[in-house]
Amino acid sequence: MASGSFRFERFRLDPHDRRLWRDDRPVDLNSRYLDALALLVGERGRLVSKDRFLDEVWRGVPVTDEALTQCIKTLRRHLGDDAARPRFIETVPKHGYRFIADVEPAGEWPVDRPAAKANREWSNPLLTAAGGTIGGGMAGLIGGIFYGFAGASQPLQPGMGAVSVLLVLLCLTILVALIGAVGVALGIAIAGHFTRPWGPWSLAGGAAGGLIVGALTKLLGLDAFNLLFGQSPGDITGAMEGLILGGGTGLGAWLAARKGGVPRLRRGMAGAAVSGAVAGAIIPLLGGNLMGGSLALLASSFPNSRLRLDRIGSLFGEEGFGPISQVATGALEGALFAACLVGGMILARRSLPKD
Repeated sequence: MASGSFRFERFRLDPHDRRLWRDDRPVDLNSRYLDALALLVGERGRLVSKDRFLDEVWRGVPVTDEALTQCIKTLRRHLGDDAARPRFIETVPKHGYRFIADVEPAGEWPVDRPAAKANREWSNPLLTAAGGTIGGGMAGLIGGIFYGFAGASQPLQPGMGAVSVLLVLLCLTILVALIGAVGVALGIAIAGHFTRPWGPWSLAGGAAGGLIVGALTKLLGLDAFNLLFGQSPGDITGAMEGLILGGGTGLGAWLAARKGGVPRLRRGMAGAAVSGAVAGAIIPLLGGNLMGGSLALLASSFPNSRLRLDRIGSLFGEEGFGPISQVATGALEGALFAACLVGGMILARRSLPKD
């Protein structure tokens, strides 16, 4: 078996030191799979038979052909290889495998950096945050459809007036959700970049991001209403709401990943939905407003508005959009926003190169 150090494309392999690196990140391979890769690379294009794998990697331990097949499949996954169009490992049917990439002696090994240790850094926090932002936008789309159908003051079928309300609310809720998601997702991603991904600092990062974006959004929104209409709707969504909802989203991301690594999509979204729902319900109890409460304020501030949320209140036995409706819709908004945002971040994180 080869004992020197090798370089091929973005990878470095040191069989003696038992390490495989992609760029400056270690790739986690078990001992047998590392031996199999070292055997292939050391032969530099020559065929390695199945019997050699069994003799030199498994060392006489009885295994089936499936064990070797799974080994090669795992190596290809870590190398980013495709069996149909191989760049690294070529299959020779019924005989074995050969390593077809150019191999050259490796230079000095890179110095261990925090980014290469125990998945302590995200290689691209901006990409992860972008995934969360897209997820937040999806939450805004769903929320816009809900409030659009519930809040139009006339049925949608007879004319286009209610359709216009629906389209305006769709655009408004998507925009607000995207803005909020940018702050929260970026806060969580930056916290993970400097500490540990999906760690307890996700809560602080999400809360800080939500606080900053919420404050700026409210400031600009109130100024815009005063400038255009000569009056503002009052206490719309702002810093306090962003702080609580962002913190709840970050808490959900952390709790979903308590077992380490990147949380599974369903578990991550479910955990974020629960903590987001709690945060969303707390906000109206503290006198704050999420999207539903802000829309109700807008409707009451402009008497000729076509927007009405009475239908939602009637579901809870209230006249108008009362406190029960605000808590219920706040919990729904919080769950939807947090689940979609964390789900988007998980999917984006999965697309990054594995350590």
